[in-house]
Amino acid sequence: MTHNRLAHLAVTLVIVAGVHAPLLSPQGAVAAQACVPTRADALGPFYKPGAPVRSKVGSGHVLRGTVRSAANCAPIPGARVEVWMAGPDGEYADEYRATVIADAQGRYRFESHVPPPYAGRPSHIHVRASAAGFQTLVTQYYPSVGQTEGTFDLVLVGVR
Repeated sequence: MTHNRLAHLAVTLVIVAGVHAPLLSPQGAVAAQACVPTRADALGPFYKPGAPVRSKVGSGHVLRGTVRSAANCAPIPGARVEVWMAGPDGEYADEYRATVIADAQGRYRFESHVPPPYAGRPSHIHVRASAAGFQTLVTQYYPSVGQTEGTFDLVLVGVR
């Protein structure tokens, strides 16, 4: 590939799940980009602090993503990602709560049953992400009907 063609390709900005992917310069260096903070959503009445540290509460659906800083898109290692959801019967219970700790690259992975719709609500998984130096984020992940895997990057805003 010619240098000019590479330079042309390097100006493309990709946005995936609220994260602006880094741009490559013609020399291949990564240019820092700001990330769009993840949209907050309702906490709901079923949140309980102290969910056990575990990454699986069932099978049939895998949710994964990266926890990042809104300031520079840097991963946030050790971020706490709390999840809670309705069971297959549409009821909330301790068996469907977990805390996942992001790895050294800010990645998390959570496995569960496919979240059911209930009481007029679409399928969803509640998410609360926190890390030292960042505002706690409360949001929800909404998989599409029939979806068994999803990527949900969480972009946190620093404390001022």
